[in-house]
Amino acid sequence: MDKFSDMTMFVSIVKRQGLAAAGRDLGLSPATMTARLQALEERYGVKLLNRSTRHLGLTDAGELYYKACLDILDNVGEVENLIQNGMKEVKGPLRISAPKDIGKQYIMPILNEFVAQYPDVVPYLYLDDRISNIAESGRDIVIRYGELVDSSLISRRLSPSRRVLCASPEYLATHGTPLKPEDLAAHDCLVMLRSNEELKTWHFQERDKKVSITVSPKRFSDDGEIIRQWALEGAGIALKSVLDVQADINSQRLVTVLNGYMKNFNTSTMVSSADLNVVYISKQFQPKRIRLFLDYLFERFPELLEKSGDLRS
Repeated sequence: MDKFSDMTMFVSIVKRQGLAAAGRDLGLSPATMTARLQALEERYGVKLLNRSTRHLGLTDAGELYYKACLDILDNVGEVENLIQNGMKEVKGPLRISAPKDIGKQYIMPILNEFVAQYPDVVPYLYLDDRISNIAESGRDIVIRYGELVDSSLISRRLSPSRRVLCASPEYLATHGTPLKPEDLAAHDCLVMLRSNEELKTWHFQERDKKVSITVSPKRFSDDGEIIRQWALEGAGIALKSVLDVQADINSQRLVTVLNGYMKNFNTSTMVSSADLNVVYISKQFQPKRIRLFLDYLFERFPELLEKSGDLRS
């Protein structure tokens, strides 16, 4: 029996949690399934499954083999789909996740343009940047701030960015403008929540000098767009990505303060953790709609930034 058939059989056994159930799906008798599994284990000289009358579990070797089988079968399925439906066909779902500010200001118009060119693509835009496991999220593309921990994924920088402290002119006229980080202790600050963690310790760097300030939160939210809206309404000072608030700065609805300092929510990576990245699962036979959208995204995003007058200083 060929290796591809063995992979299909093994995946079916694991998913169906039993040789008999998998055999019914494949049209094979329990005896045949048992013999083939034994032959598979003998070929590699390892035990792949721990079996009892009530339970079936993967060994360490079995888990490794199972994951490899899923990847191989997925790639083969994608190739078959391309062959059957035509290499030029661009259709199907496109699932994208992005922070709210970036999603509404930049990703949505880019996605609208792309779908106008490829009307058989069905977009799903999730305005959420709190995904913890991208591989299991079901999203094709995740746009997020910060660095990538999972080395099995592909991460490309969409745009360099930096954090800015900003407030409305009305707030600063009433409460004064902070001239050094320590002055923030006397100000109302708008603080992000990340996985229920209050990001109220802000870190500053001026040349070689570093200082960390625990601010006095006036309001909390786990939604960056709400933090931005509160700042626009004069509720306090916010620490935001410049990409999120660029249009507000250009129109003078928001004013940046403490511009001589590099700012972030952590100290270990003051610069790169503020950059905007595109994360996706690397697949040799990635659907054409995803490849085309990635190309279009990296082409159009800088153009929209230029129109908005992105601050680089």
